[in-house]
Amino acid sequence: MLCAVYKSAKKESTFLYVKQRDNFSDVPETLMSMFGTPTLVTVINLASRNKLAIANIDKVKQELTDNGFYLQLPPPKEDLLAEHKAAMKQEGKQDKGDDSV
Repeated sequence: MLCAVYKSAKKESTFLYVKQRDNFSDVPETLMSMFGTPTLVTVINLASRNKLAIANIDKVKQELTDNGFYLQLPPPKEDLLAEHKAAMKQEGKQDKGDDSV
Protein backbone atom coordinates (compact mmCIF):
# COMPACT_ATOMS: atom_id res chain seq x y z
CA MET A 1 0.00 0.00 0.00
CA LEU A 2 1.63 3.22 -1.18
CA CYS A 3 0.82 6.56 0.40
CA ALA A 4 2.08 10.11 0.15
CA VAL A 5 2.94 12.11 3.27
CA TYR A 6 2.61 15.90 3.38
CA LYS A 7 3.54 18.41 6.05
CA SER A 8 1.31 21.30 6.99
CA ALA A 9 2.18 24.87 6.10
CA LYS A 10 0.14 26.16 9.05
CA LYS A 11 0.48 23.58 11.84
CA GLU A 12 3.94 22.61 13.08
CA SER A 13 4.68 18.85 13.20
CA THR A 14 1.35 17.99 11.56
CA PHE A 15 1.31 15.53 8.66
CA LEU A 16 -1.33 14.30 6.25
CA TYR A 17 -1.15 10.83 4.69
CA VAL A 18 -3.15 10.26 1.48
CA LYS A 19 -3.54 7.20 -0.74
CA GLN A 20 -2.36 8.91 -3.92
CA ARG A 21 0.16 11.67 -4.46
CA ASP A 22 -1.52 15.08 -4.89
CA ASN A 23 -5.01 13.58 -4.52
CA PHE A 24 -6.79 15.31 -1.65
CA SER A 25 -10.33 14.53 -2.83
CA ASP A 26 -11.09 12.41 0.27
CA VAL A 27 -9.87 15.09 2.69
CA PRO A 28 -12.62 17.39 4.03
CA GLU A 29 -12.35 20.97 2.80
CA THR A 30 -12.40 22.30 6.37
CA LEU A 31 -9.36 20.19 7.24
CA MET A 32 -7.53 21.29 4.09
CA SER A 33 -8.11 24.97 4.91
CA MET A 34 -6.75 24.50 8.45
CA PHE A 35 -3.84 22.37 7.16
CA GLY A 36 -2.73 24.96 4.61
CA THR A 37 -0.83 24.26 1.41
CA PRO A 38 0.54 20.72 1.73
CA THR A 39 4.24 20.14 1.06
CA LEU A 40 5.22 16.64 -0.06
CA VAL A 41 7.61 14.99 2.40
CA THR A 42 7.79 11.44 1.06
CA VAL A 43 6.00 8.56 -0.63
CA ILE A 44 6.18 5.35 1.37
CA ASN A 45 5.14 1.75 0.90
CA LEU A 46 3.29 0.81 4.08
CA ALA A 47 3.18 -2.85 3.03
CA SER A 48 6.95 -3.15 3.36
CA ARG A 49 7.12 -1.51 6.82
CA ASN A 50 6.41 -2.84 10.31
CA LYS A 51 6.22 0.53 12.04
CA LEU A 52 6.37 4.30 11.58
CA ALA A 53 8.32 6.83 13.64
CA ILE A 54 5.39 8.35 15.53
CA ALA A 55 2.12 7.06 14.10
CA ASN A 56 0.67 3.59 14.63
CA ILE A 57 1.07 1.88 11.25
CA ASP A 58 -2.05 -0.28 11.67
CA LYS A 59 -4.15 2.81 12.44
CA VAL A 60 -2.67 4.66 9.43
CA LYS A 61 -3.51 1.75 7.12
CA GLN A 62 -7.03 1.45 8.52
CA GLU A 63 -7.73 5.19 8.22
CA LEU A 64 -6.39 5.26 4.65
CA THR A 65 -8.64 2.32 3.75
CA ASP A 66 -11.74 3.68 5.53
CA ASN A 67 -11.39 7.44 4.93
CA GLY A 68 -8.75 7.89 2.25
CA PHE A 69 -6.49 9.94 4.55
CA TYR A 70 -4.81 9.96 7.95
CA LEU A 71 -3.96 13.09 9.95
CA GLN A 72 -0.92 12.86 12.24
CA LEU A 73 -0.96 15.49 14.97
CA PRO A 74 2.09 16.40 17.05
CA PRO A 75 2.45 14.80 20.46
CA PRO A 76 1.40 17.03 23.37
CA LYS A 77 4.13 19.28 24.72
CA GLU A 78 5.63 18.42 28.07
CA ASP A 79 4.91 20.80 30.92
CA LEU A 80 7.93 20.24 33.12
CA LEU A 81 6.87 22.86 35.67
CA ALA A 82 3.48 21.18 36.18
CA GLU A 83 5.18 17.78 36.51
CA HIS A 84 7.61 19.19 39.08
CA LYS A 85 4.82 20.79 41.11
CA ALA A 86 2.84 17.53 41.07
CA ALA A 87 5.91 15.60 42.23
CA MET A 88 6.52 18.12 45.02
CA LYS A 89 2.89 17.85 46.12
CA GLN A 90 3.13 14.06 46.17
CA GLU A 91 6.18 14.25 48.41
CA GLY A 92 4.21 16.42 50.82
CA LYS A 93 6.24 19.55 50.19
CA GLN A 94 4.50 22.83 49.67
CA ASP A 95 5.33 25.20 46.84
CA LYS A 96 5.95 28.58 48.49
CA GLY A 97 5.74 30.42 45.19
CA ASP A 98 9.45 31.09 44.94
CA ASP A 99 11.82 29.75 42.29
CA SER A 100 14.16 27.96 44.70
CA VAL A 101 14.14 24.20 44.73
